[in-house]
Amino acid sequence: MRLTTYPPVHEGLNLGDLLKFEADNLYSRDHVTIAAGQIIQVGQVVGRITATGEVAALDPAATDGRETAAGVAIVPITTTTEPSPDGLIIARHATVAGHALIWPVRVTPEQRAAATAQLNALGVLVRHGV
Repeated sequence: MRLTTYPPVHEGLNLGDLLKFEADNLYSRDHVTIAAGQIIQVGQVVGRITATGEVAALDPAATDGRETAAGVAIVPITTTTEPSPDGLIIARHATVAGHALIWPVRVTPEQRAAATAQLNALGVLVRHGV
């Protein structure tokens, strides 16, 4: 008998890896509009653009609202030239796994700590080791 070996399958993180607790009746979630030109993944830390109310990937170097953490994306979405009203984020009263969060590429430890504190202030608790 000959055994066939297959390459390993690598599954990306999913909502169960990220979201460890949320309040009943979808209280923790907000439907949001995702700004144009975004590639948002499950677990992406996001900020809210002050002028439009649209959500975009966290950018600590920005000065338009995206520098402040407003939640964590729980559905993947890609926008091109137009915003999309199909975004869904965890915005309050929830617990997320720290290892499943997606941060900007060049985020410093200080910026990550500040954004984590901003999430905690919203009631989105970041836990490590869960």
